[in-house]
Amino acid sequence: MKTKLFFSLGLGLLLTSCVLEEIAGDVLTTGTGTGTTTAPALTNDEVIAGLKEALTIGIKKGAEMASVTDGFFKNDMIKIPFPPEAEAMKEKAIEWGLQNKVDEIILTLNRAAETASQKASPIFVDAITNMSIGDGFEILHGSDSAATMYLIKTTTSPLTTAFMPVVKEAIEAVELTKYWNPLATKYNQTTKITGKPEINPDLDKYVTDRAITGLFYLVKQEERKIRKDPVAQVTDLLKKVFGSLL
Repeated sequence: MKTKLFFSLGLGLLLTSCVLEEIAGDVLTTGTGTGTTTAPALTNDEVIAGLKEALTIGIKKGAEMASVTDGFFKNDMIKIPFPPEAEAMKEKAIEWGLQNKVDEIILTLNRAAETASQKASPIFVDAITNMSIGDGFEILHGSDSAATMYLIKTTTSPLTTAFMPVVKEAIEAVELTKYWNPLATKYNQTTKITGKPEINPDLDKYVTDRAITGLFYLVKQEERKIRKDPVAQVTDLLKKVFGSLL
């Protein structure tokens, strides 16, 4: 079965309309009095291939943005903060004149996330490659983050498995515990007086979870660009699929 794409020149479809949904749209024709103007026909296979290519480009770009130096640390939208569970310890450390140690911990957490993000692209690409036609058209007709939601559903588990040892190794490589343990030990001594709970958050899990969340945020931004911005259609297949609307 073929999905044909036609559009009315008289209606002047806007470039800012949702490109992906228009690809899967119904057939439109415009009578000219002597004939009919049509857009190139596209098969379901071409539409899904275009979608997969668009998503692959977007997710690779998102992963690359996260995995470079300062990809997390200098991006306020995904920067990993001092663990919220240890906020009281952070405040005490600053009172003790240890702001530099707090800053070193935050930098290290973000460096670990940046390193782990290098493992993301092949996992994302595998999920996209194995996407069914049904999944593809559900994404086409979905929200502007439908593909990201699909990736969250299909890749969170393998990403966690891949990220955890990398995060652990990265944290050990920069000797985060050299900064963390003394602060935690000193803070925990005060809890005997204050009655507050001791601090011992799982830094590996904390960084892994925040890294994956930040990565999905970047992927979502790239998905929205592909859906709405014709300039983002950079390959021959994307130009053929999305260009049929111009």
